[in-house]
This record gives sequence, structure tokens and C-alpha cells, in this order.
Amino acid sequence: MGDELPVGRPLAWTPRPAPDGRLLAGRWCSVVPLDEPHLRDLYAEVCGVESDADWVYLAIGPYRTFEDFASMCRASMVEPGRLSAVLLDAHDRPVGMASYLRIQPEHGSVEVGSILLGPRLQRTTAATEAMYLMMRHAFDDLVYRRYEWKCDSLNARSRAAAARLGFTYEGTFRNAMVSKGRNRDTAWFSITDDEWPAIRKAFEAWLAPDNHSASGQVSSLQQVREQVSEAQG
Repeated sequence: MGDELPVGRPLAWTPRPAPDGRLLAGRWCSVVPLDEPHLRDLYAEVCGVESDADWVYLAIGPYRTFEDFASMCRASMVEPGRLSAVLLDAHDRPVGMASYLRIQPEHGSVEVGSILLGPRLQRTTAATEAMYLMMRHAFDDLVYRRYEWKCDSLNARSRAAAARLGFTYEGTFRNAMVSKGRNRDTAWFSITDDEWPAIRKAFEAWLAPDNHSASGQVSSLQQVREQVSEAQG
């Protein structure tokens, strides 16, 4: 009946488990499920008046009272299709939060989002390591196929972070949301399972002790990624 229509490549695929809340431990930080004992210290870290700019592009916050913040966190902890996590520094102090969102075990797809870093975590090796730990769990432990990042298209800092972490820009959904009474166009980024091995290798090389000295990192993550790409030809 004529030429065959093009279709996607066949897959030997079975649904994967959802993120299971195991401890994700690194050298500079760890990632654990958000729980009630974290809330008071986390509020003090991420809800200071000086951090209001960090909430501009989020659909939630800022929070002026602990109870309002705690109520949001408690709701996120029981929301279907979500796993809320707290980011702990090397001294096990809550210094940030992030979530697995849009968890789709049947397709092997998950989004990282609702990322909020306290002042002690912003622009640190620990912050990058936390993102790596969450990626690694999705791809290596759960064997997912797709890892997503989305942000307000006007959020230059988030777009730059996605590029630095190895995500590929896929496009912008126009008029995607109404957030805080304003239009939001949403930029979509992703990493796929075939891209992950090279991205993981770059992370591991960047996080290695010999790439860090008392004065800071020796090579940037982008430089290390370029080196990995050149080595692979």
C-alpha cells in the first residue's frame, strides 16, 4: 500500500521505577527527600529578605512567614508525580531545595525543577554537584531516557545554568502559563540517555579533587566538556 511511513526506532523498553528517595551522597553535598525536620533551617536559609530576587521567576513565593513556607513544602511532599528534595552541605545543613517533577516511569522521563539555592550554596561546587547527583540517579540508577529542565524564557540565569550543565535547548512554548499575574513563555531544555555518558564524564572530571585548589577550580565545566568532546573525536 505505497511507501511505508517513517516511524521512531524500535526499543526494547519496559517501564522504569520512579525516583525512590535514596540518599544521593557526594563530596561537597548530599541530596535527600525533603522532610519535616528540614523545614525550619531551610526557611532560614532560603527565605531571607535579601533573597527575594531568587523568587521572581518561580510560580511560588517569596514567603514572609515560616508557616506559609512550611505549608508549601508539605504540599510538595505529597504531590503526585513529584519528589521534593533538600540539598545538604558537607555539614548536613539544609542550604537549598530541588524536585523531580513530571515523573513518567512509563516513558523514562523526568524533570528537575523548583530549584532554590540559599546564599551559601549559590555559585559553589556543591550546587553543581547536587545537580549532577540528581542527573546520575535518573540515568544510571533508574535508567531513564530523558531529563528535562524548564524555565521562564526571560530567566537569563536559569538558561545559562542549563547550558552550563549540558542541557540542549529545544524550544519555547509561547504563552505557556500565567504566573503571578504575568505571561510566561517557557523555555525547554533536555539531556537524553545517549548524551549522558559524555556529560557524566565531564562532570566527573570537573568534580575530581585535582581540578580544585585552594584558589578555586582549575578548569571550568565548559572547558572540561570541550576537552572530553575533543578526546572522543
